[in-house]
Amino acid sequence: MRIILQRVSQASVTNLDTQEQTTRSITQGLLLLVGIQDSDTEQQARWLAHKITHLRVFSSDRNPQDNSVLDLRGQILSIPQFTLFAHTKHGNRPDHTAAGTPEHAEQLWHQFNTLLEQEGATVHEGFFGAHMSVNLINDGPYTIILDTQELGI
Repeated sequence: MRIILQRVSQASVTNLDTQEQTTRSITQGLLLLVGIQDSDTEQQARWLAHKITHLRVFSSDRNPQDNSVLDLRGQILSIPQFTLFAHTKHGNRPDHTAAGTPEHAEQLWHQFNTLLEQEGATVHEGFFGAHMSVNLINDGPYTIILDTQELGI
């Protein structure tokens, strides 16, 4: 799994594939762009859910990195993004064959979101397989990449 984590003061996602263009939004919290491969497992999702909900990336009066999203009662906006596994070495058209199959990726992404909630987070989901518009105000900017292959998870 590969996750781009952004600390945000607000974020929203709109499904552009529907006529009513459904929007989901959060205020202070984390925006997660979540990429999944077929080799990714529930164990990795569980580890990431715990790590993300406990990462101290928010400021306190004492320290610029003292609070987690749970400490602040912040929210998480989780957005599936298969393009995080794009290969761009050859040619000018990105190759997305490293991304997980839609069936596996969707199932594991929903499971990951449930695991975030089990950790105590309030989670809002983007729209799997949809054309989305994502808007955010990155607080910092503060962006971290979490990759289970790189971390050896």
